[in-house]
Amino acid sequence: MHAQADTMSDTQASRPAGGTPKTLTPGQVADYRTRGYLSPLPAIGANDAARARRQLETFEQQHGGSWPRNQVLKPHLLLTWMDGLVRHPAILDAVEDLLGPDILCWSSRVFLKSPNDGGYVSWHQDVAYWGLDISEDILTVWLAISPATRDNGVMKVIPGSHRHIVPHKEGVANNLLLRGQEVAVSVDEGQAVHMELAAGEMSIHHSLLFHGSDENRSGERRLGYAIRYIPTRVTQVPGLPRDGALLVRGTDRYGHFDAEASPEYDLAPAAVALHRKANDTYAEINRLAVAKHVALVGSQAQ
Repeated sequence: MHAQADTMSDTQASRPAGGTPKTLTPGQVADYRTRGYLSPLPAIGANDAARARRQLETFEQQHGGSWPRNQVLKPHLLLTWMDGLVRHPAILDAVEDLLGPDILCWSSRVFLKSPNDGGYVSWHQDVAYWGLDISEDILTVWLAISPATRDNGVMKVIPGSHRHIVPHKEGVANNLLLRGQEVAVSVDEGQAVHMELAAGEMSIHHSLLFHGSDENRSGERRLGYAIRYIPTRVTQVPGLPRDGALLVRGTDRYGHFDAEASPEYDLAPAAVALHRKANDTYAEINRLAVAKHVALVGSQAQ
């Protein structure tokens, strides 16, 4: 990975985003730079969230009663209604206030927790395993399709933990992450902020913010959709397979990523092929990024 270890440098923090703010206040932008997250924020609204839930659960019913495991990542490349979510104007207006007007959807993932299924997400930093330049602005929108509460395993964060990359360990049991990764440093749970959301609201967090979630101990499912956005100027770590991303606003003047396309209709053959390729690429990048992460953390210590 790039040698820069401080993710929110003075230069980056002072970089203007998209000019006149579309939805966030200057205070909210400053809070994001300082704390690494914003929550709760308005997003698609209760009615659109209810519609998305119906579409999600209908899709599950059509595939044996649960979301297909091979379609958890980047489902926006397969399903028109999920493509609509990653392009939703209310979401992109807030993202533009933080990243600027030229925006790629690099990835997305559904996070579905059933009651008492034991699934949780350990404390981790996202971008350490993504193969992207960590000195850049990279963020995740976490969209609540159902209410997200402390009882059902809402996401929790450690404010201000996004300024440095840290070592990780892997293989944690019941972890919903691909590699079961967890920060290999102590975390003060007393500092955790639980980002409770109503259906149709969202949170935004920086890609290096410590975050995780507990088990769902309620009687209701928790349905969430994590969308990862990057400015078009972001580059990959050298030596990794070339990745793809979907332009969702503005213009891509850089071409650092292969241009992905929205599905013509749900599960269109071209969309299925693109999605399969994107997932294969992601898996390979994720595997190779482990060594890059170790090398970067080691360079920090020198």
